[in-house]
Amino acid sequence: MRIESEQTVYLKDYAPTPYRIVSVELDFKILEESTRVRAQLTIEPRKKTAPGTPLVLNGDELKLDSVALDGAPLKQSAYASDPNSLTLVEPPHRRFVLETEVTLKPEANTKLMGLYRSGGTWCTQCEPEGFRRITYYLDRPDILAPFKVRMSAPKAVAPVLLANGNLVDQGELGDGTHFAVWEDPFLKPAYLFALVAGDLGSIKDSFTTMSGREVELGIYCAHGKEAECTYAMDSLKRSMAWDERRFGREYDLDVFNIVAVSDFNFGAMENKGLNIFNDRLVFAKPETATDANYHGIERVIAHEYFHNWTGNRITCRDWFQLCLKEGLTVFRDQEFTSDERSRPVQRIHDVQNLRTSQFPEDGGPLAHPPRPDSFREINNFYTTTVYEKGAEIVRMLATLLGEAGFRKAMDLYFERHDGDATTIEAFIKVFEDSSGRDLSQFVTWYLQAGTPQIGVSDNYDAASQTYTLTLTQKVDPTPGEPTKKPLLIPVRFGLIGPNGSPMGWNGVSGGTVEGDLILLEGDSATLTFTGVANKPVPSLFRGFSAPVKVSTNLGQAELLFLARHDSDPFNRWDALQTASIALIANAAQGKAWSDAEVDALRAALVDTLDNPDLDDAFKAQALSIPAETVVSRNIGRDVDPDAVSEARKALIAALVSPVSDKLAAAYAALGTNAPYSPDAGQAGRRSLRNGLLSLLVAGSAQGAALAAQQFHDATNMTDRYAAMAISAHHWTADAPALLGEFRTRFAGDPLVFDKWLTASAQAPDHEVIERMRAILAAPDFPKTNPNRLRSLLGSFVMSNPTQFARVDGAGFRFITEAVVEIDKVNPQVASRILTGFRILPILETSRREAGLEALRALKEQHSLSRNVGEILDRILAG
Repeated sequence: MRIESEQTVYLKDYAPTPYRIVSVELDFKILEESTRVRAQLTIEPRKKTAPGTPLVLNGDELKLDSVALDGAPLKQSAYASDPNSLTLVEPPHRRFVLETEVTLKPEANTKLMGLYRSGGTWCTQCEPEGFRRITYYLDRPDILAPFKVRMSAPKAVAPVLLANGNLVDQGELGDGTHFAVWEDPFLKPAYLFALVAGDLGSIKDSFTTMSGREVELGIYCAHGKEAECTYAMDSLKRSMAWDERRFGREYDLDVFNIVAVSDFNFGAMENKGLNIFNDRLVFAKPETATDANYHGIERVIAHEYFHNWTGNRITCRDWFQLCLKEGLTVFRDQEFTSDERSRPVQRIHDVQNLRTSQFPEDGGPLAHPPRPDSFREINNFYTTTVYEKGAEIVRMLATLLGEAGFRKAMDLYFERHDGDATTIEAFIKVFEDSSGRDLSQFVTWYLQAGTPQIGVSDNYDAASQTYTLTLTQKVDPTPGEPTKKPLLIPVRFGLIGPNGSPMGWNGVSGGTVEGDLILLEGDSATLTFTGVANKPVPSLFRGFSAPVKVSTNLGQAELLFLARHDSDPFNRWDALQTASIALIANAAQGKAWSDAEVDALRAALVDTLDNPDLDDAFKAQALSIPAETVVSRNIGRDVDPDAVSEARKALIAALVSPVSDKLAAAYAALGTNAPYSPDAGQAGRRSLRNGLLSLLVAGSAQGAALAAQQFHDATNMTDRYAAMAISAHHWTADAPALLGEFRTRFAGDPLVFDKWLTASAQAPDHEVIERMRAILAAPDFPKTNPNRLRSLLGSFVMSNPTQFARVDGAGFRFITEAVVEIDKVNPQVASRILTGFRILPILETSRREAGLEALRALKEQHSLSRNVGEILDRILAG
């Protein structure tokens, strides 16, 4: 295997650059065939920089056209340049101005990093290290400077010219071209630079801040898509108002613009004042977008807006601190959605995502701390550990400090670090200073990989009316971390009495308890509660108060008791999930369930459905049977995906068959002819109805026909797509025809095509790989578009375990072959798809060896990018 130039970067080697950039002026001359970039950088040495120290600027595939210092062209002996760097051999030991000029070919930039062209529109993506593909620069997040940008382009092809900051000048140049000048007065790192030029439609609005300033809002998109941007605009305005209410954060520029593009490696990018979005997270109308799409738009619009303060005004000192901005901002967007919709349901969504994506990452060869101490390719660390686990760490801080204490700490954070490129240590210090708490143990959450495993045992003594609860913690070894330190784990809890009511106690000893919070600080803690009148059932980790796996001595009867009586909605849902997982996992390993166990679980599910105090969205979550991937992760080793799949199907059939008429009646009663709205109430109703449809298709004779009928009768994409996807997932007799009709009906819409690709890739039949090969081989399949590739291949590796992990290795070989081709044009997408192989350690021997064989062949037979090479080596070393 040949891998692109490799160099491991270590956190311990961090040092400030010898020089700092004081200000940046850029001039872009955009033409159809090329773009010329002139950069004028005002630079000065730091106080400790010795005279004669070379200045080394980063580049990536650049060709230098000219270079000058203080207006005078540099002699060739005074500098050295290649595509990856520009070095001034002996710069002046004073402030000076460096001017460079390079020529770019955006049309040929398939990596979609730096300046590239998408559907005729020029746009940029600079995080993490894309700015060096635009001009030579100190391309690090700790280099902060104000930017002034002048752009010119032919007006016929690019009437819209946008950049960061405020528009300060614009005009005509007399030769069919025009120009615009944008100025961003706030210090920012180069990764937040953005530029867009093209022929775009738009919608406009405004927002009045809490201090009375009016901010112009714009969303730019392909012509004809303007009406599909209205929900995104509404989400933006609600986000701005929420951030003022909840965190006191007011927007700071005169304009805020969003641009939707079709070719984008990420979901969106928080560039200061000019967010660039993958169009799938902007466009929505009922005929083509699902409730999940609307929810995703709302969440990501909020996320990128919230970055204005947690990421832009305060940014990262280095890329090792990535979770400082991302984990904190994910927490903020989760809180926003919880306030806008259903807090319990949002919490369930967050934990489902954590368990299905981050826990596997933490438990496999790709495990790494939220703040890693080294990397070869920083793009590979935009992970669920950084984002989702990072958010859970912030949530634990909020739990420890309480709502008022957390707000006090955040106010201090904004006051102390506005305009800084800072670190995790500085963030934790703010919470210590504001609260008086010692958080030296808590910081280990950021520094240590792995998911804590919590053991729970209890005992009740009726004679003394004492209840003893013992908690233990351990974290298994992860790559590079053979030993682990105990973590500070907040356990929100309650005790429930035999009648289902909360149970009190007179006192507690043996551990740290603060109100309804147990603080587990060591390897174990035994707490003794006195004055407990009856044996309670413990409700632990309420609201999922820490990102841990819990093993208890609770049997099915106690779990189902919690499902009926726990006042914490998350634990009610989790109890049903745990009971279902146990039955499926045991059956997959040869231990059959009893009729009594199935009857009890069915009764609890029906009680949940009939409970008038629960909202529809929560019921939909509670009635869902855990996915095969979730069950497999709970088994943990020697997993046979076929056995898990068959056990899950059998349990659903056993649960549904006796009550199929009741479920069908409930499904019918939830139907409505009301005009579509994405609001939480309607979305919850549709979620429950489609959840019932999924159970009926899997477990009754009438389900397949109901799905086909819903597909044809549907008046919105949520119901139509659900009917098709459910049919495809269970591969009913109607599935091929429904997939074909869906593809024909929506042939002209790329984002709906993604939905078809996802449903197609998740079909569990043995012909799915050949169908995917045919899709990829079609002449009109856009092989360079990240959305299309993720929808097909990403869905397959993450959500179709029986076919991806086939015992004959066909699924593994199919993906490695696809990765080879994708890696040639977009290494980021290729490496993300390859992460699906993290499943290997839990598979039974024959499947695991088939996966390793495919990976070894990939390594031995192909030249690979740094992105793919790093992921491949880490999995093989697993």
